[in-house]
Amino acid sequence: MSRAIGMVEFKTTATGITAADAMVKTAEVEIVEAQTVCPGKYIAIITGDLSAVKAAVDAATTQYEAQCIDSFVLGNPHESIFPAIYGATNIEKVSALGIFETYDAASIIVAADEAAKTAIVDLIEVRIAKGMCGKSYMLLTGEVSAVEAAIEKAKKKIRENGMYLDSSVIAHPDRRMIDSIL
Repeated sequence: MSRAIGMVEFKTTATGITAADAMVKTAEVEIVEAQTVCPGKYIAIITGDLSAVKAAVDAATTQYEAQCIDSFVLGNPHESIFPAIYGATNIEKVSALGIFETYDAASIIVAADEAAKTAIVDLIEVRIAKGMCGKSYMLLTGEVSAVEAAIEKAKKKIRENGMYLDSSVIAHPDRRMIDSIL
């Protein structure tokens, strides 16, 4: 059995809460996060065995399709995703800084997983639509070439669903900038 993470993003809080309830009733999954995010959308992030997460996400997206914005299921997510979501990463050195932004909440986790699995990078933060009018971003660090490769791979993946917004890589950012981020 493989561990997985899944997420569904809904247009409204009422549908989101109802769908999250349906998700946990459908399969043996744990709610990682379920809450209203900007601008009044609702996200539900779950984890569990791959088959259970897939069944739960499928149930929510099928039953509440008209209110669903986006969803995903990732098998074997990169272990750095959860600390980055909670802002609990411990980064000591920033050689290059990668910034990646999406139009929605679900795509940023997919982008973070893709980036983290592409090159030797550390996820600093994954901000999921909080205070961003529904947009999301991630910050990552590593050697310049690794950060560039990770950002390019994430960009290619997220462009497939039209949710890519912007990205940049700063080689050797100023210490004052780093202090404001960390």
